[in-house]
Amino acid sequence: MSNIETKCVNAIRVLAADTIQKAKSGHPGMPLGVAPVAYELWAHQMNHNPKNPKWINRDRFVLSSGHASAMLYSLLHFFGYGLTMDDMKQFRQENSLTPGHPEYGHTLGVEATTGPLGSGIGMAVGMAMAEAHLAAIFNKPDFPIVDHYTFVICGDGCLMEGISSESLSLAGTLGLSKLIILYDSNKISIEGSTDLAFTENVQQRVAAFGFQTITVEDGNSLEEIGAAIEAAKADKIRPSFITIKTHIGYGSAKQDSASSHGEPLGEENVIALKKNLGWDKPEETFYIPADVYEHYQELAEKGAAAEAQWEKLFADYAEKFPEAKKLRDKYFSPIDAEKLLNDENFWAAPDKPQATRASSGTIINRLKDFMPNLIGGSADLGPSNKTIMKDAGDFNKNNYGGRNLHFGVRELAMSAACNGLILHGGFRPYCATFFVFSDYLKPMIRIASLMKIPVIYIFTHDSIGVGEDGPTHEPIEQLAMFRAQPNFNVFRAADAVETAAGWYLAVTSKETPTALILTRQNLPQLKNSSKEALKGGYIISEAAGELQGILIATGSEVSTALEAQAALAEENIFVRVVSMPCQEIFDKQSDEYKEKILPKKIRARVAVEAASDFGWQKYIGLDGATVTMKNFGASAPAKVLFKKF
Repeated sequence: MSNIETKCVNAIRVLAADTIQKAKSGHPGMPLGVAPVAYELWAHQMNHNPKNPKWINRDRFVLSSGHASAMLYSLLHFFGYGLTMDDMKQFRQENSLTPGHPEYGHTLGVEATTGPLGSGIGMAVGMAMAEAHLAAIFNKPDFPIVDHYTFVICGDGCLMEGISSESLSLAGTLGLSKLIILYDSNKISIEGSTDLAFTENVQQRVAAFGFQTITVEDGNSLEEIGAAIEAAKADKIRPSFITIKTHIGYGSAKQDSASSHGEPLGEENVIALKKNLGWDKPEETFYIPADVYEHYQELAEKGAAAEAQWEKLFADYAEKFPEAKKLRDKYFSPIDAEKLLNDENFWAAPDKPQATRASSGTIINRLKDFMPNLIGGSADLGPSNKTIMKDAGDFNKNNYGGRNLHFGVRELAMSAACNGLILHGGFRPYCATFFVFSDYLKPMIRIASLMKIPVIYIFTHDSIGVGEDGPTHEPIEQLAMFRAQPNFNVFRAADAVETAAGWYLAVTSKETPTALILTRQNLPQLKNSSKEALKGGYIISEAAGELQGILIATGSEVSTALEAQAALAEENIFVRVVSMPCQEIFDKQSDEYKEKILPKKIRARVAVEAASDFGWQKYIGLDGATVTMKNFGASAPAKVLFKKF
């Protein structure tokens, strides 16, 4: 390691320590220990251009251990991604560009929002899947226009979390050779030595998943780290997992101790750290020598040169393969919303009862030619979820060009991978499982909402209509759970037309994920269902006389509400039926529209839904009532259960 490189590595350590100390909050241990790894990767192993952080063929970097954000911000500062020293001084403060954990879309250069440990590994798998698919579709001999790696830095906590096992197992099965995991192995967790709760042989586990495994004994050796990454790149068959032995809190008085993980070092210890590292002006905070910036600027210019070379390659490609270029443009362009809205075939409904999961399957196959970048699959439930695209091929290590994804029974990894696919760019992904198992996806769905990425989730078998499988498979509280989540559209369709409306909203959404909640059992096609469902709630059947009350229902219960309306009319009680497939969309309508659908003067309101009543109070008011589930379901045929409850 040259003197300037030593200084540049230590600059990451010093700046991170000062940043955390000023905030009086943060995690200095990992930045101090992993700085050489981060430097070697960003300086010599990654293709990235700070002048164009969105260059499509850049290598992706995900800091799965998001608590080490001060290290990532230091890299972004030094390489010239726009983070100023003032931004560094505002670490963890209100409205800063340097929040406690990295946030996608908030700070330039952050590829994914991370914080929940292991989530970055899962999203990186999706990014690597994206690269593999695009390369299979678009690369031509001598024109590798899609050719980049996905790098992850993770720690012990990431590898303890179950999401890492799911995701690494999937990556190994798929043979994603351009995925490289850098494991910060420092043997320390918050409670003390990892021996307290984590004694497995991580490398043997990951090797069993199908990874090449490499060990770096000296986490301060740029040469050894660089050689390991080069060896990882050389393996064209397997993803790679590099264990790098480091010292948490390196160079400080708290080195190798749990106390260095999640609290500032203390002012005196920061000064002592700088002296120990041979840093000039150790008493001065936020001091960085000019030659450090000069060296980082030289490194950044290499990235600009790499992009310029790629731009020339792509220009030649576009000239030689115009049809491929045209298709690629479709991958990276939004759907023509107006054309889809006026497409009669898209909105066409069958003339017989049909489960909305089946309606959704039909729509997916209508969309697949409309949207070449539509890609997705199920957690081993494709035939049940109706998510298979006909004649679109299966994505696997022998055919990365396939569009049908097979995630296996790995719901959490599936949702993380779909985040990664959309973060990479070029895709509109969907994933699916039974609605009751949405609990397994919830952490990564929450991250999708935070990142404002419009992933599509298909949840079938949406109620006690699951029937004989019993209460373990019958979702009750899940609708309320997801409706409570900000920036998330929960769409429960009543028939085929409403299912099409849900899909329309999902594929045209710019920054809100969508859950399509679909039935196992057949539902009738409703006489007055229409594109009005795009407003989230609408009058599907008006009262036959003077309006006395309102029934509000969703999904399979809309037809039940219509039957109730007819029965009430025979008793000269005249009610309106409102179908409300998406509360979130309805809430965004104008006050005038909402008053038209749910006039305030009509206080007799009943919400009808085969799920928990939690959340319906805002629509039914103090005088309203609910016909909903008050407990878990039971095991019996669906028709029996609907009558029972």
